[in-house]
Amino acid sequence: MPVESSVRLIDPAEITRNPENPRLIFREDELVALEDSIADQGILVPLTVYEEGVGEFVILDGERRWRCALKLGLTSVPAIVQTKPDEVTNIMMMFAIHKARSDWDPLPTAMKLEKLGEILSRRLGRDAKESEIAAAASLSRGEVRRYRNIILLPEKYKDLLLAELLKPRPQQKITVDLVLETTRGAKALWQRSVISDDQQWDLVDAVIEKFVANLIQSTVDPRMLPRIARAVERGELSLKEARKVINKLIDDPKYTIQDAFSHSVEKIDFEHGTEQLVDRVISRFLEHVEREYELGGGLEEKLEALLKAVRRLKNANN
Repeated sequence: MPVESSVRLIDPAEITRNPENPRLIFREDELVALEDSIADQGILVPLTVYEEGVGEFVILDGERRWRCALKLGLTSVPAIVQTKPDEVTNIMMMFAIHKARSDWDPLPTAMKLEKLGEILSRRLGRDAKESEIAAAASLSRGEVRRYRNIILLPEKYKDLLLAELLKPRPQQKITVDLVLETTRGAKALWQRSVISDDQQWDLVDAVIEKFVANLIQSTVDPRMLPRIARAVERGELSLKEARKVINKLIDDPKYTIQDAFSHSVEKIDFEHGTEQLVDRVISRFLEHVEREYELGGGLEEKLEALLKAVRRLKNANN
């Protein structure tokens, strides 16, 4: 990376944003707060820029400060001027500078990471490895994998997420994690033949709509979908039952993921526990007979109650 640098006062009108900045969304409420701070105390941390040409500078770090300076009509801002990096180094620097920042939005970052991977691949003459992309972007391999999963989302969902990012934070509902978890669950159900290829996206659409309507309130609820798929794979849940609850989840606007899970996996688990309990009771009854114990009044009363409960259960399922 460039090491030569100097600090100068530069007219913000001579500065332009860096087209490689993974940060695309700048929320008005956050800019207003920063603008107030700059108006009161000035720019305390210099921008970092490189010189593109005579009197032309490009931002490496400090785009929000630069935007506020323009709005405030400042005639100069402090800036550390570095030598111009090449294309790969430019993107690498953007990731390195912002590594510790938690306010980067995942989708724009994923899009810029994809570009970094393409440039690295051209430079290497082969597909860049995950570890090489991670090192270049100062990210872990797990982070790179997550960003790649975001890029693999259908365009309609990436457009939806970008539109959501343009809203003020309190109005945002749909998150990258919600869409990723739901598509992962839908894919697992498709792989077990619970739903068709087209139904994958019908299911994702249904879950997103119910989340927006507050019918589904937790972004982790979609994690129940792969559990339904695994229950089918293990033979614990029939395809017929799985298809029944998933189709209802798609078609019934009031039916939730929790409902589908409760009527499938939870139901099977509960029945299995009941079976184990009945086995123990039967074994106990047989032991009672073998010992030739007479029925006590209390036990006989409990047996009558048990018979009524069994008849009620059987009648409820007829």
